[in-house]
Amino acid sequence: MDVTVSGCPVRGIIFDKDGTLFDFSTTWEAWAAAFLRRAACGDEERAQRAGAAIGFDLARARFLPKSIVIAGTPIEIASELNAYFPDLSFDELVALLNDEAAHAPQAEAVPLKPLLTTLRARGLALGVATNDAEAPARAHLQSAGVDGFFDFIAGSDSGFGGKPAPGQLLAFCADTGLAAKTVVMVGDSTHDLHAGRAAGMSTVGVLTGMAPLDVLVPHADIVLSDIGALPDWLDQLATV
Repeated sequence: MDVTVSGCPVRGIIFDKDGTLFDFSTTWEAWAAAFLRRAACGDEERAQRAGAAIGFDLARARFLPKSIVIAGTPIEIASELNAYFPDLSFDELVALLNDEAAHAPQAEAVPLKPLLTTLRARGLALGVATNDAEAPARAHLQSAGVDGFFDFIAGSDSGFGGKPAPGQLLAFCADTGLAAKTVVMVGDSTHDLHAGRAAGMSTVGVLTGMAPLDVLVPHADIVLSDIGALPDWLDQLATV
């Protein structure tokens, strides 16, 4: 039996990465602290000032709810930081951001291999659309041993733009031959859900990022605790 949402069969799922496939705080709080101290060459006061510019409390190693890092691209983050590191060119700063990101620790939001195996067994095409750069995104997926599950992986520098614009999602459809109305976008931020809606996809929010339930609900067809709830949700759709 076909699983349908909004009257259309579900043929594919495209995931955000950070806060969706991987726990946001574990990865990016460690990344931010390491990057800021490295870029500041040990100058703790400068690292703290730069952290404040991107909504990161270095002393507590915590992001503020509206931090640009939560949904921003490396280019956007570098633009906020450029003034604090005049010894680095803009391109060098972006390269440093991406290098630290590639080595950031990863904590799976749920065990990914069993979940992705289940979704693939349903015949679903799977993709990743992230505002991270493509190289660190692929490094994270490869480190978790799950890169081979995905038919499509795009970062903000892959040539399709970044979210909330729908370019990455439409590229997934073009690459897989799927109609957008048969694809579900899954993410933890309004950037993800806005991109999904703009692409003409159904949208699923998850609570493993920084956005609370009340922020996601207006932009999602449903909000789940985490991506581990997707198979049960698909099963429920099949009985409707």
